[in-house]
Amino acid sequence: MHRVAVLAVPPATTFDLSIPELVLGEAVVDGRPGYRVRVCTARPGPLATGGSLRVSVPHGLDAVDEADTVIVTGTGAREDVDPEVLAALRRAAAAGKRIASICTGAFVLARAGLLDGRSATTYWAKSEEFTARHPAVRLRPDVLYVEDGNVVTSAGLSAGIDLCLHLIRSDYGAAAANDVARLVVAAPVRPGGQAQFIAAPTPPESGTSLAATRAWALEHLHRPLTRAELAAHAATSVRTLTRRFHQETGQSPLQWLLHQRTIRAQELLETTDLPMDRVARLSGLATTDSLRRHVARRTGLTPTAYRAAFTRSP
Repeated sequence: MHRVAVLAVPPATTFDLSIPELVLGEAVVDGRPGYRVRVCTARPGPLATGGSLRVSVPHGLDAVDEADTVIVTGTGAREDVDPEVLAALRRAAAAGKRIASICTGAFVLARAGLLDGRSATTYWAKSEEFTARHPAVRLRPDVLYVEDGNVVTSAGLSAGIDLCLHLIRSDYGAAAANDVARLVVAAPVRPGGQAQFIAAPTPPESGTSLAATRAWALEHLHRPLTRAELAAHAATSVRTLTRRFHQETGQSPLQWLLHQRTIRAQELLETTDLPMDRVARLSGLATTDSLRRHVARRTGLTPTAYRAAFTRSP
């Protein structure tokens, strides 16, 4: 199993603290748990939180030393971070472990010097404070999560779910990640570059949500869908469709389609032995050259190498 240490830094954000175990704990690979998750802190026992909930953390920093991945969750701490926590994070980074943060956990990684010269993100409402405190970090305040080498940072609260699904996809493939997304009733794996802040995240009550059109498009990804076809299904104009897509997903219709097609191609590569031209057609990427280009752009691997790394029994 992949060992994960969830590092709580007081005062901890309890919602963020619960995400890794709830999401990663659902990952099952070949009939066995994909992760062993342990929550830890510098002083095991009662943990100060940012709210009224009382939390007791059972493990100390030895969990960080034993982990393959370390996730620092949201915290109200800025400069006053326990030196033992910072030292444990620096040891983990020096050992080549994957380091991640959710929400304001990025402040702790930056305090440890692990983000200097790197791209990173944090909760958008704290971005100005973060930039003022850590000017050596290339902050991207408008995205869901950022991966730079062995360090992954995410935006606030529910973006921690996106980060954990991204970790599952990186470790076990897109099909495993989307299986977990269904189990925890979350959106399928979203691209890290999607906007944190969407102007109208809740569709109006007038029944104008594009959810039905997106569901229809997922059933027809193998077809060369156009914006005009999507607009016709939604009974609206192309201009209105494009505006509402941005409002509801943070992406244009064609960006959203390309992302979904690439994810579909990854799932087919993982779970079938179909030839590459067939995978390209079924996912809507049309040609093997297009399949190769988009899978490599998203995963850093050719389709053949991706299949070899993440293949699962048909």
